[in-house]
Amino acid sequence: MEPVDRLYLDALAADAEVPAGSLRPQLLAGARARRRPAAPTAAWARPYAGRVAAMDALLASAGDDDWSRVVVEGWNLQELVAHLAAKDGLLAAAVGAPVLGPPITASDALGRTADVQAHERARSPEQTRRDWRAQADALCRHLAALAPEAPATLDGMETAVRDHALARALETWIHADDAARAAGVRLPHPVPEHIHPTADLCARLLPWTMLLSGLDGAGRALHLTLTGPGGGEWHVPLGVADTGAREPQARITADVVEFCFLLGGRGEPESFAAELEGDLGLARDVLRAAPALSGP
Repeated sequence: MEPVDRLYLDALAADAEVPAGSLRPQLLAGARARRRPAAPTAAWARPYAGRVAAMDALLASAGDDDWSRVVVEGWNLQELVAHLAAKDGLLAAAVGAPVLGPPITASDALGRTADVQAHERARSPEQTRRDWRAQADALCRHLAALAPEAPATLDGMETAVRDHALARALETWIHADDAARAAGVRLPHPVPEHIHPTADLCARLLPWTMLLSGLDGAGRALHLTLTGPGGGEWHVPLGVADTGAREPQARITADVVEFCFLLGGRGEPESFAAELEGDLGLARDVLRAAPALSGP
């Protein structure tokens, strides 16, 4: 069985308590009946394709109560899906894939989100869901023809298109989890072979999160151990211009999923569960800076 075929709601675990008025039973039944595989894409873009499919399965049978419920950032579910469509659309535009929704007049994430949300408020939630999924599938198919190291510029940042796709995977994962929690369900995490490259991106972003937080990591390094399925070990130079191996001054051991969510703006750095060794001040600085690149 392909990994993406195991990402749907069949593995949803029953919560001990379901919020009053929840449409959980209908949502689960409908999602299982209407699950759709992710669009074919390159192996390096499958973490994104898999989370799109999982999010779509969650949305499959959402009713009026689910769509109108505030999920995160003061956004209801329809506005959250519009936000995902906005961010996906900016990547699509950067690589020449089709873009749905209003014409792009704002090339930054917040501006484009505001434009797409305004556009989608005049439409039905099902139309919003349909176009978000269609655009994501078109992007996946387009990525299949690109080399993973091909440069792409998104929101002012030029990097390999593979990393932009992994960033979309992380954000879609986090917002799918936001939506699942609001609906009173627990969404299975991605398969390990999708978690690992996402965690690798998070590890490689640490020099940038340090820099954006006003912390100078130049000349220092971290040994990062992430436990659980999809985890691994990373030697991370903490200066953005650092090259070559350096002896790590600090070590952090943490759960791989929790670490990815910390980078994605979920969790409190000060109370984050981790084992710290070596220069504890440096290790704590790394954790405090970790969410610096996260946005709504």
